[in-house]
Amino acid sequence: MNEEVANLQYGATQAFVYAFTFIGGLFADKILGYRKSLFWGGLLMIVGSCILAFDPVKFFFLGISFTIIGTGFFKPNISTIVGRLYKDGDNRRDAGFSLFYAGVNVGALIGGYICVAVGKGEMFSNLISENLRWNFAFGFAAIVMMISLLTFIRTQKSLGSIGISPLLHLETSKRKIFEYITYIASIAVIPCIILLVSNSQYTDIFMYIIGPCALLYLFFEMRNFSSEEKKKMIAALVFILFSIVFWAFFEQSGGSLSLFAANNLNKTVLGIPLDPNGVNNSANSLFVIIFAALIGIIWIWMSKRKMEPNTIVKFGLGFLFLAGGFYVFYCTKFFADANGITSLNLFTFGWFIITFGELCLSPIGMSIMTKLSPQKTQAVMMGMWFLASAYGQYFAGLLGANIAKASESSTNLEKLIVYADGYKQLALYALVAGVILIAISPLIKKLMGSVK
Repeated sequence: MNEEVANLQYGATQAFVYAFTFIGGLFADKILGYRKSLFWGGLLMIVGSCILAFDPVKFFFLGISFTIIGTGFFKPNISTIVGRLYKDGDNRRDAGFSLFYAGVNVGALIGGYICVAVGKGEMFSNLISENLRWNFAFGFAAIVMMISLLTFIRTQKSLGSIGISPLLHLETSKRKIFEYITYIASIAVIPCIILLVSNSQYTDIFMYIIGPCALLYLFFEMRNFSSEEKKKMIAALVFILFSIVFWAFFEQSGGSLSLFAANNLNKTVLGIPLDPNGVNNSANSLFVIIFAALIGIIWIWMSKRKMEPNTIVKFGLGFLFLAGGFYVFYCTKFFADANGITSLNLFTFGWFIITFGELCLSPIGMSIMTKLSPQKTQAVMMGMWFLASAYGQYFAGLLGANIAKASESSTNLEKLIVYADGYKQLALYALVAGVILIAISPLIKKLMGSVK
């Protein structure tokens, strides 16, 4: 694919991955419960990776479609389970989500660097023949997922009653019918997903529909809520709307920043030879693993001293860090040689800064969704949170495609300048969003009521 099409395809694929979390959360709240949804989603993701391992070219969109449906059932519900581990008012919840987020990024680090390195022949090339490298890369992903799912099966007894079926009041036979219909329907929709994902022009139509439908459903559910609950839900929607902007910028990682890394970066970090795309995919995850627990400890320390900033201010700080990171990406153009090759060290430092922005926003955002949502709609609201990520991914693809189009038929040095100047614009927009969030924090704090 050319660079413009690749950006659009990436945005479309990621948008569908995250958009289906709303649907998965809905079925978890109403039929399966969090545990069965998580297991079913994990199983579908394993099947998807196995299909990709069998033939990653011929069956690419089939494997991706299984992964999309699987993620829809998996992603919102594992996050909701984490939130349910804490009682209302427990000041450890934000820190707990930071620790959970570090665990998630262990997988992102392994997948982001090792699987790519295997696929490109930079690891185990003497053991794996060239024509099977990407088969093994996706196969490794399937194996790690299997280990993860088996771990959950063996340890879920420690969750007590968290995540069990919401239909226990029904007869077992009737409950099973609802569950089996859900399983069958989720597989039956696969051909439709293949059609949508393989034709990125359909993404526009899908994204125009899923967001408004999700909001209408949420407003329908809110009709029976108390005034205080409605105010909290409105506050949650503010967080969700701003997160779309954050992810639209952050998710340049898989689009324009991936191309920037491939074309315009040298191959050493602190003198160590590394693949630039591997660094782009995994540096953020490595920094999350290193610093997530520390950030969680800082939140607890500040809470005990009544110094902890409220969630909306944390969100604002997330945007300020995001702006700083993209400004560093812009500054790489001042260190480029005549061939348009610039510093991977500086690029990695940009991801270091952005990581703190992500830690101020993403785990905190998941935590606040569980705080602000009434119990019966927690999985749906977590799905809404990830649906915002879908829109972020979608807009990330459009932004990346525009940057790629602007640099089409340019020299490598000219491409670097176009990409860097684009990142400067994103830094400015992120700065403005952060300032606005901090400015309106008193108003949002009133809507949140007793939730901090």
